[in-house]
Amino acid sequence: MNFRPRAKEAPEINLIPFIDVLLVILIFLMLSTTYSKFTEMQLTLPTADVEQMRDRPKEIIVSVGADGRYAVNRSALEGKNVESVAAALSDAAKAGKESVIIISADASSPHQAVVTVMEAARRVGLSQITFATQTSASAGK
Repeated sequence: MNFRPRAKEAPEINLIPFIDVLLVILIFLMLSTTYSKFTEMQLTLPTADVEQMRDRPKEIIVSVGADGRYAVNRSALEGKNVESVAAALSDAAKAGKESVIIISADASSPHQAVVTVMEAARRVGLSQITFATQTSASAGK
């Protein structure tokens, strides 16, 4: 019989699998953060500077009434034809070709009245046109 005490072997920690797992996690984190940059939308948010909002030389607001009458920057027009609207738009376009036309038409205004404003803008050479709307919550007020 062998009664001599055995020498206890010290537990050995193998670091190679541990390093492999850490490298895989590191690579995964590097790739996922790199791709997240491409999926984000680049936005330029508007500011709420009151003084800046008062002076808008690039905007031309064209109002179209329910009966087909026009107003350019709150001044009513006499005629309802394309030529009178085009003349008013060319006078109001202080920024030239970079002016933005905002068409604010009544919900019951004729479709032809809005098309007339768009045709007048084309004749003057203004191509940036947008439409003003309101939310359904504020429509009942």
